Amino acid sequence: MGFASYAIIATDKGWGILHDGDVEGDYETKESAFESAVAAASLAIREGHEVHVSVPSREAGNRTNLGAKDTG
Repeated sequence: MGFASYAIIATDKGWGILHDGDVEGDYETKESAFESAVAAASLAIREGHEVHVSVPSREAGNRTNLGAKDTG
């Protein structure tokens, strides 16, 4: 079977998911991008693929734990 990789990355607007060379989605937080990536990864597992999901630390993006804009 194949290999599916989902990498959460910072974008100009917030967060996206790098998958198959394309950035998919427009998420406000790393957490929401992660939840979406995990749902897609779950489908890939059911199809028999090897799956990797990666999420950057708070050092990426706007330097908050969940990646949301700091409102205070």
